[in-house]
Order: sequence, then C-alpha cells, then structure tokens
Amino acid sequence: MMNQIDIVGVCSRSFSKNIFLRGELMKKYKNVKFNDEGLKLEGKSLVDFLTGCSKAIIALETVNEEVLKSLPSLKLISKYGVGLDMIDMDALKKYNVKLGWIGGVNRRSVSELVISLSIALLRKTFFANREVISGKWEQIIGSQLSYKTFGIIGLGFIGKDLVRLLEPYECNILINDINVDYDFCKKYKLHPVNIEELLEKSDLVSIHTPLDASTKNILNDERLSIMKNSAILINLARGGLIDERKVASMLKNGELLGAAFDVFNSEPPDKDNELLKYDNFISIPHIGGSSIEAITAMGIAAIESLDG
Repeated sequence: MMNQIDIVGVCSRSFSKNIFLRGELMKKYKNVKFNDEGLKLEGKSLVDFLTGCSKAIIALETVNEEVLKSLPSLKLISKYGVGLDMIDMDALKKYNVKLGWIGGVNRRSVSELVISLSIALLRKTFFANREVISGKWEQIIGSQLSYKTFGIIGLGFIGKDLVRLLEPYECNILINDINVDYDFCKKYKLHPVNIEELLEKSDLVSIHTPLDASTKNILNDERLSIMKNSAILINLARGGLIDERKVASMLKNGELLGAAFDVFNSEPPDKDNELLKYDNFISIPHIGGSSIEAITAMGIAAIESLDG
C-alpha cells in the first residue's frame, strides 16, 4: 500500500538522478522531494531542503545536532550507502530520530576493486599504459598477486568479502580487527595480528575500517614506516585514516612500491596534493561502492529502510 502521509526528502544527488530508484521509491511514497537541482546540501541548505519532511534519504550529507534541532518534523533518516561517520548518533537519540540502515550491500563492488587495484599496481599496468601512449614500447616487469602476504585492516562486511575473493590466489592473509571473528578466521585460515606485525609482514595492505575517533590517522607516520619498501597500500574506506603526506614521501623515496586511494582527507583532493604527482600512485574519485549493481542494491536498501 502506498504511503500517502509521510514526506520523503531525497538529499542524495545520485539517487535523485537514478530513474529506476526514483520509480521504486514513488511506488511506495506519494510525497517525495528529490534533489533535482543537484545541490551539495550542507548546513542551512540541508535544513531548508528537509524542512517539512518526516523521512529522509541521505548519502554523504553531514547530519549533526545543528541540523536535527532545526528539523522537528524529521522522524527517520535512511542511509544510502554504507558509511555512518557523517551522522551524529548521539544527536539522533537526543531528537528521537530513527536510523534506517543495512550494512554491507556494496561489499562486492569494493572488494572487486581492491583486487583490480592490487593487480594493477603489482603489474604496473597504469604506468605501462601511460608509457605506450607516450610512444614507448618497453617490457615492464611486475609481479603476481598469487602467494603474496595480504594484510586486511578491518574484517567487516568488505574485509570478509575480500578474503573470499582472495582464496584462488592462495595468499597468506593477515587480519587486524578490534573484534576478531575467530570462527571466520578458522574457516579461511586467517592470522589475526596487531597492526604493527601486519604492516611489517604484508606485501599488500588494504584498510576497511570506519572513520571515528579510534581510527582517525590509524596509519600514522610511525606505523607506515614499518611497511616493506616492496609493499602496496590501498585505501577504499575513508579519508582521514592514513597520513597522506607520509605516503607521498614514501612513494617519492622508494619506501613503498605503490598505493591506490579512492578516498582522501579532502575530496576532491587539492591540486597540489603530493600524492597525485607519482606514477606509482593510483587515484580514483570515491567510486568503490559505485558499480551499477551496488548502486541499485544500496538504493533498494535505503527505500526498504524507510520503514524503520
């Protein structure tokens, strides 16, 4: 039965532009307000957009106490996507606003991209592509992913899916997580270790933690210095987890084989960001969870979560 009472505000620009998701939402709700102007909603503009709405679908919009106290009609927020670091949970409780969220719906999109970036850096394919375009034709020798030691920081939905995808490569997998799932580790022959041991021994490191007070700058100067000169670092989680300046210095000085970031401290990254200067660094614009399949899954999950 169609809901004819609630007014739903869709803040997300990508959701608003998705014809399929719009149609699915409008099958369930009569009163829907889309962000058709493609505005980046924050602060006052976010409040203005959601004024009068009882439910909202958000993506990367910041929802804090200042926003919530100005929206007395808002009763539920549904998350389009997986990260919750932009939402003040204490403020939600204070203003009695429910959160609708289903975790891990884009896990395969992210984990597949980790594999592809790992192989691209090991085989130097992005660099080789640029060489051919510039007119050079020389043999460029890299190495295989198979049998490498792969370190995974954060064994949540994405970390576990990455483990499954790595099985055919017969990697030695080291994991670090604050809450170790020992049954999962036993099933896949994983080795829980502290971060320092993981960084010291891994040929590749991929981080998959949320960004909060406990994880901010978790890979700092001191910890990054432990990594092998032949190692690769991948971040498809959140900017703010890794000391970007230190990674740039390591790439410059041959203290790291390569790195790939889908997320940055500021997005888009500043043009003078040192990381962007190096051939052994791959930068992509926060697309880890943006496969066609993942976008559809996240959208359907967000619609379902409006039910509370």
